[in-house]
Formats: sequence, C-alpha cells, structure tokens
Amino acid sequence: MEPTTSLEAVPVTPRLHLLDHFVGQSYLWRDGAGPTAELTLVDAGWAGSADRTEAAIRAAGEDPSRLARIVLTHCHRDHVGAAGELAARHGAEIVAHRLDAPYVRGELPVPAPDLLDWELPLWEHGLTVPEAPPTRVDREVADGEELGFGDGAVAVHAPGHTPGSMGIHLPRHGVLFAGDTVAAVQGVTLGVFHVDRALALASMRRFAALRPSVLCCGHGAPVTQNAAELLERAAAGGTGLG
Repeated sequence: MEPTTSLEAVPVTPRLHLLDHFVGQSYLWRDGAGPTAELTLVDAGWAGSADRTEAAIRAAGEDPSRLARIVLTHCHRDHVGAAGELAARHGAEIVAHRLDAPYVRGELPVPAPDLLDWELPLWEHGLTVPEAPPTRVDREVADGEELGFGDGAVAVHAPGHTPGSMGIHLPRHGVLFAGDTVAAVQGVTLGVFHVDRALALASMRRFAALRPSVLCCGHGAPVTQNAAELLERAAAGGTGLG
C-alpha cells in the first residue's frame, strides 16, 4: 500500500485539525497565533508521509517549522512512521510513554496483538502500511505528566492496546486523544488489535471518567457531539466492533 497523494487537514476546533492517513490518522494542535504559534502533532502517520503531512499543515494555515513536538499515543507503525523524519526536519521533540519507548526505538519487537478471528483480515490489511523505522524518543513520560502544550495537556496511561499506550487529555479544552484504545468507525467502540483486551477495556473506562467533549481516536472521525455520553455508554457495555 502506498500513501495517498494528498493529505487533507480537516478542522475539528479552531485550534485542532485532523490529518487522515487512510489507515490511521494524526492530529495537529496549535498553541498561540501568528509568529508565536507553536504546533504539536499527536501521532505521525506512515513512514514516507512527511511531505504530505507538511503540505497538510500548510493547508491548515500553519507553518511546519513551528512544529515543537510529536506525541505518540503508542508504538504501531501507522502512528510512528514519519515521526523521526518530521522531527529531524523541524527540531521537534518526540514524546512517548516509557513502556512503549523501547518499541518505538526498535530496541524490542512490537508486541503482537491477541487477535480475534474476525480481526485477522483487518490486521493483515494494516500490515501493508510501510513499517516504521527505529525512531528516537526524546522524552519518556508516565501517567499524569504534563506534556507542555494545550494549556496543561496530561498523559493518561492506557495499557491494553500496547503496554505503553496513552491518551492525551486537554482538560481546559475538553479534548481527549484516545489513540487506538477507542475507535469511532461504527459509533464509539473499543478499538481492535489489543495485546490485552480486558486491560484495554479498563483503559476505555478510565477515559470515559474524564468526560471529554471532543474525542479524537486513531481511527474514525472525531466525535464532537455527545462525546462523553457515547464514550461512557461504550465503556459500560464493553462494546467492540465484533
């Protein structure tokens, strides 16, 4: 599978854009405005997509040179792929949870998910995404650490999808980046491809307790209406895509 020829920047809020990579997606957050603006990318798309990401950032009216950090929700290839290239171009810091950092750097093999039968063809399709190269991690974080953007963004450890999966919560803005713990493909549901499904469900329930007004998942459209209620209902029911 080759990356699409263009990457659209879809506005979610005045400070937030979705960048849809077809398989997986990333999000662009802006702090400040004009010459003092600072950009944060949550996840980085596929290997080889750096040029497309930069073009999408410009299409959103922002300057890629203002990219200050790339925060990785977890270690999978469709989230890590272009992080190293983008960071090298713009001097951005790469941030990951301490438990996933060894996988991002290529020091350990990425843990294999415990796949249900119906997940197998979806997993095989995802493997057509280019493999992420070993990628540096400049800052390893743990649960509850502030991340330096979004007026107090906080790391929320959410194990289950991978050992070091994490959400990023912006409490002052009601925004939650949930990575792949939660999906928004056919409604709000538990995501797929977890190394520990029960632990992922517990993490989704923790996310629900945050009651976000904007829910940004690794797959599926951002949820901007009734996000807290939909997430709470999914978490209470333990719903997944199967």
